[in-house]
Amino acid sequence: MLRQYELVERVLKYEPDADEALLNRAYVYTVQKHGSQKRASGDPYFSHPVEVAGLMTDLKLDQETIITALLHDTVEDTLATIEDIEKNFGRDVARLVDGVTKLSKIEAMPEDERAAENLRKFLLAMSEDIRVLLVKLGDRLHNMRTLHFIKNEDKRRRIARETMDIYAPLADRVGMYEYMREMQLLAFEQLEPEAYRTITGRLEQIRSGDGGQVDGIALAIKQALAEAGLKVEVSGREKHPYSIWKKMAERHVSFEQVTDIMAFRVITESEADCYAALGVLHRTWQMIPGRFKDYISTPKTNGYRSLHTSLIHENSMRVEVQIRTSEMHRTNEFGLAAHWAYKQGDRPDGQVGWLRDLIEIVDASHDAEELLEHTRMAIYQDRIFAFTPKGALFQLPKGSTPVDFAFAVHTDLGAQAVGAKINGRHMPLRTVLGNGDVVEIIKGADAAPQLEWLGYVVTGKARAAIRRAVRLRERDEIVEIGRMLYDEISARLPAKVGKKALAAAVKRLSLEDEDELMYRIGSAKLADREVMEALVPGSTAQFEEEEQDWPRQESVISIRGLTPGVGFKLADCCHPLPGDRIVGLRKANQGVVVHAIDCLELANGIDADWLDLSWGKRSGGAVGRLSVVLYNRPGTLAEMAGTFAKNHANVVNLELVERDSPFHTYEVDVEVQDLAHLTRILSSLRASEAVAQAERI
Repeated sequence: MLRQYELVERVLKYEPDADEALLNRAYVYTVQKHGSQKRASGDPYFSHPVEVAGLMTDLKLDQETIITALLHDTVEDTLATIEDIEKNFGRDVARLVDGVTKLSKIEAMPEDERAAENLRKFLLAMSEDIRVLLVKLGDRLHNMRTLHFIKNEDKRRRIARETMDIYAPLADRVGMYEYMREMQLLAFEQLEPEAYRTITGRLEQIRSGDGGQVDGIALAIKQALAEAGLKVEVSGREKHPYSIWKKMAERHVSFEQVTDIMAFRVITESEADCYAALGVLHRTWQMIPGRFKDYISTPKTNGYRSLHTSLIHENSMRVEVQIRTSEMHRTNEFGLAAHWAYKQGDRPDGQVGWLRDLIEIVDASHDAEELLEHTRMAIYQDRIFAFTPKGALFQLPKGSTPVDFAFAVHTDLGAQAVGAKINGRHMPLRTVLGNGDVVEIIKGADAAPQLEWLGYVVTGKARAAIRRAVRLRERDEIVEIGRMLYDEISARLPAKVGKKALAAAVKRLSLEDEDELMYRIGSAKLADREVMEALVPGSTAQFEEEEQDWPRQESVISIRGLTPGVGFKLADCCHPLPGDRIVGLRKANQGVVVHAIDCLELANGIDADWLDLSWGKRSGGAVGRLSVVLYNRPGTLAEMAGTFAKNHANVVNLELVERDSPFHTYEVDVEVQDLAHLTRILSSLRASEAVAQAERI
């Protein structure tokens, strides 16, 4: 662990004007606040923030970032507050610490929801100041280095999986390859321990038995370049164990079949020397077609710049060579941290665009699962390059389509896309783009994102925007249904309802506006009586009944064959209606469950007493369940709702269970008088031009 004076000396070495007293105070503050707390390793807890601060000094970051690293766990794990931090260390440090700190409230949430909420807060804080990300990555890297001290295997695997899925890709996207590689290696060891041991063992065998082969190839490369008058540094190493395992999994090959296990790095004095060195290597050894990549002329989104090529060395050995300048090398290893972009206010355009896309995804995501899915898409894929007709370059994941391209250019362009030209030819929107394609998006003024696009888009930004637009369209349709049902409900009231009563009802129900009321009615989230009572208080007094354990609609149904006072429930599996032949099943210490005589559940041999039952005189308010297939065109949902209203049937639940391009399938629970009433509704639905099919479930 770094001592206090060692940490301060490190900062002063590259930032002589740093506030030495403030750094000392921060070190003492974290030691005092964490006190006697221990880590799983048995070390004092404050050793962790001190080591994270040390990682930040390796990146030569400013004193505010170093202090944030020292304090990043104090708010979460001690009695310190953000107000304390601001009072002692200033507003900027307090803001950074708040951005890095995990919310203790979300620890009780389900795992995916907790991870999503962490990620949401983290992305928003990161968009305001990239130093939040840098400290968080340092925090996660040190935690991974000490992960083996945690005894609970499930917890180790959970942390490793989160690191592999979120933090390593984030490190990649900001170009911090050293962090990314170490995180992947440590997570790989926990997630695939057998594969890790096998691959590292084989690499050790190669290392011990190569007889200086790596050094020999590096020397040969250096000599060939020196003879051409180029001054370079050359280093060689085996490839990263995780990248070897990933290649084995992707190509379905064994370790012996992975040919380019050795990689060499050539550091030149200038950009021109990079291309000169490439020419020398290609003239000296045969290059492997399709394996050359020029990331100098077209850098990666994270600012990575280098030339990559693969060569066939002596004895048919394949080796990978990366060629770059020393400046490029520092940027490539430490990415955004090497730029000090946050301090200069001059982030690279690619970084700004990527961060902006992530914030759009946060805004558009409907729930925790969507947020995680879309964010992983945004940070976790290999890239291709495509151009607008005016020559603007966009980087997209492999497998992207013109729809992904349109949303990458601008969300509004994606929403209005109706077609595309790729390299001057009209092509379908589902066409997969290739490297270097020129894409022109054809848009329509009245166009809107289509549900079927979700079948082939691959970017998180496009998927989030499409889902959001489809949800808004569906909401509009449900609001329209709600208005029709509202008219039917208000007609049953003893007095005519006007705009004033409607506004008062919205207020009584604590809703935002009239549309939200109609949405809740249309989606059966408000019962008729709740709406009636909100419109005209006291209007449902004659319907008030004592609360029971059984559903309300069954309280107006009478069943013959039951002992007086015995409770019953209509089975959810078959939804029996007055007019059906029925039977009761009674288990010890439970009420009677009423089934239709032809219910499939009865064939499963249920261990219960069978009762011969029949319907009594009262038969109002039973619920039947229907499957209705609608044509996928505007207004069909509203027409179905109108059919129910005309037949005096109350919809108590509506669920979209399946959708494809031409049809939408709904399950509808509808309150009816009896079987004859349901049969009339089915006949009306089948006669409607909006309905493709209607059946009782």
